[in-house]
Amino acid sequence: MEAFAHLFVYSFLFSSLFRTSITQDTITPTHSIRDGDTLVSAAQSFQLGFFSPGNSKSRYVGIWYMLSSDIVVWVANRDAPLNDHSGVLKVTDDGILVLLNSTNSIVWSTNTSRTAENPVAQLFDTGNLVVKDRNDDDPYNFLWQNFDYPCDTLLPEMKLGWNLVTGLDIFLSSWKSTDDPAPGEYSILIDPRGLPQLFFMKGDSIKARAGSWNGLLFTGQWLGHGVRPNPVFEYEFVLNEKEVYYKYKLLNSSVFARYGVNPLGIVQRFNWVDRTHSWELFFTSQSDQCENYALCGAYATCNINNSPICACLEGFLPKSPKDWDSGDWHDGCVRRASLKYDDGDGFRKRTGVKLPDTSSSWYNKSMTLKECEGMCLKNSSCTAYASLDVRWGGSGCVLWFGSLVDIIEFAKGGQDLYIRMAILELDHLEKKRYSNKKKLVAIIIGSTFLVVGMTIVALVSFIWKKKLRNQGMTKRSQTKDHDNEGGKDDMELKIFDLVEIANATENFSKNKKLGEGGFGPVYKGTLLEGRDIAVKRLSKNSGQGLNEFKNEVFLIAKLQHRNLVKILGCCIHEDENMLIYEYMPNKSLDSFIFDQTKSKLLDWHKRISIIHGVAKGLLYLHEDSRLRIIHRDLKASNILLDNNMNPKISDFGLARSFGGDQIDSKTNKIIGTFGYMSPEYAVHGRYSVKSDVFSFGVLVLETMSGKKNSRFCHPDHHLNLLGHAWKLWIEDRPMELLDELVGDLCTLSNVLRHIHVGLLCVQRKPEDRPNMSSVVQMLSSESLLPKPRQPGFFTDSQTNPSSSKHATSSTNQITMTLLEARPCFG
Repeated sequence: MEAFAHLFVYSFLFSSLFRTSITQDTITPTHSIRDGDTLVSAAQSFQLGFFSPGNSKSRYVGIWYMLSSDIVVWVANRDAPLNDHSGVLKVTDDGILVLLNSTNSIVWSTNTSRTAENPVAQLFDTGNLVVKDRNDDDPYNFLWQNFDYPCDTLLPEMKLGWNLVTGLDIFLSSWKSTDDPAPGEYSILIDPRGLPQLFFMKGDSIKARAGSWNGLLFTGQWLGHGVRPNPVFEYEFVLNEKEVYYKYKLLNSSVFARYGVNPLGIVQRFNWVDRTHSWELFFTSQSDQCENYALCGAYATCNINNSPICACLEGFLPKSPKDWDSGDWHDGCVRRASLKYDDGDGFRKRTGVKLPDTSSSWYNKSMTLKECEGMCLKNSSCTAYASLDVRWGGSGCVLWFGSLVDIIEFAKGGQDLYIRMAILELDHLEKKRYSNKKKLVAIIIGSTFLVVGMTIVALVSFIWKKKLRNQGMTKRSQTKDHDNEGGKDDMELKIFDLVEIANATENFSKNKKLGEGGFGPVYKGTLLEGRDIAVKRLSKNSGQGLNEFKNEVFLIAKLQHRNLVKILGCCIHEDENMLIYEYMPNKSLDSFIFDQTKSKLLDWHKRISIIHGVAKGLLYLHEDSRLRIIHRDLKASNILLDNNMNPKISDFGLARSFGGDQIDSKTNKIIGTFGYMSPEYAVHGRYSVKSDVFSFGVLVLETMSGKKNSRFCHPDHHLNLLGHAWKLWIEDRPMELLDELVGDLCTLSNVLRHIHVGLLCVQRKPEDRPNMSSVVQMLSSESLLPKPRQPGFFTDSQTNPSSSKHATSSTNQITMTLLEARPCFG
């Protein structure tokens, strides 16, 4: 037991933690907390003050238990430590909680879009530090609360999940070490995709999955241990249109309990024991090998009591038998008999299991289990179904689409999972259960039916796929003589039916239209299983045509990166050509940074996160993908934002691929958007990876400033945004470029570095610009940067021929999205 405690339990050592000055439970604009003071909740459950963790000399503002001061449950400035004991925590007249250093500079602050007439910060007995209006009688109407921004500890009454209206993601993240409370590499979060579920992450990788909520507990059970009715705990999971979250309550106010993830990546729950005056470890996650995410691959189960622990589901065989026998199960299993997708399919019930990953699932709260079965049979992509809620005999419906991953068998508990299989396979499995007297006959009959059935299924499947392929690819065969430039491999994408897309978009209703670009209009759609999609429909009047359509399909189908938009398939029917993408609810970057209202939602951290994400996506295109891809139309409107404001590069209709050692190319048809094209491409038609670097530099400066390059105007000069940025740089005034709506969370050195990198990217000569691998390194390091040279298009916009409505003297054929400059007043 001592060895176990030594391995899993960590504590924090503090210097100068016990103070002589105990204050009340509130802070007002006339009263501040200095290093040495503490704030105590009304019932003296929690205390707030300054501390230094472990052997660190840095100072932080934190909240800890009064009965156990070595356990810090929340840290304010975890990314911005103080170097001395001069810190001051105060509330401004506008209701902002700020932490000041010795120079009265803000090192940490809260964020709120509202103000209060009589603001006050109060520490509740739950450990929740809130900022509210003292005159407001609503006990939950807070301007800000630390429960929305937890650290490594989940306290009672604290939510873990998403506010789907504001996009707020509430998750736990470990400390870097016992001496450093900065966010570490481990986190616990709710994934809202499909049926929401709880994940334990290491960086961007899933380490373990607690699963979805079944009405009583998470199906993986490890954060729901002890959920049976008891006098101590009450668990709650909320899933509606506005929010999805998990939380627990203590029914006995004299009991103390906490969940947390430590720097070693161990998820633990502790209960306070008065008898020993210490924290007792109640349970720990990942207690066995089966808890490792997707250990056994697809269509396989993990059972820690078996040897080997991984086994294919009934009716499935190892995909790689040699690897499987050697203990490498990651390739998983495949069907022994193919599905028939009509009356020839049925379901095999599997009991007592942890339900598979629900990221690609669909759910309905009101359907019966029988209706759920029927819905699954009607959809050829459905692979399994189960009850959504196991209480009262079961209710609701969950459908899975695609492979079934991360299934665990439990000795006790678990749920029923209905796995789709061919009828012949089900008959075969049923026959295997005959008595020993009929076993030999059953095997012979079953084998005969299986062979015949597999032949029929394979033949029908071949004919069906060939018919679908011929129907979908007719249009492509008619245009086979067109220049492709994107590769000649076959399309490995799902082909959607026109009727399915028309139904999803309400027959391309105006209410479903998201916008329109050079390719054509884009619509929001909802598939039958509930998945939202974006439908990009080629317009008959589009300046782009089938070549761009094919180019986008061939290129992006081969690309897989978190910062590239994901294509789900296409629809080709007579004169209709459509691309089907994942739906991005926050639309494009330009709708935020160039909008005075929405721009306020992009604070400094979000902006640099977007810049870094785009940089990583471009690096993948230029150096890490199968083909070297030149995007050629990188701009703010082609950067889409997902639920978490993560950027995804889109629109590959103008992209080109390079092979081998090819460095650049030249075209007589210049297509792009004014303001983002590099000088060598706009004037001479020559493009390379450095052309994308130039566009990226423009994007960086636009994101930093909130101003559009092609529409920028200034009362003191006629320079474009690049020229204005260069002028401020050489005059040693670069901070004036920063959007005033960014807020106070940025640091001078970080702002200067991003402006510096942006200017390096827009230098006139391609050879002077860094490649994207250097850009990514420069953005994330503190290394010395080379001096930038004058940017391209550094000219007076009144005399710049590129801004004229008339054609240039270039002999190239130019198709350009021209955005005219607006008049500048004042």
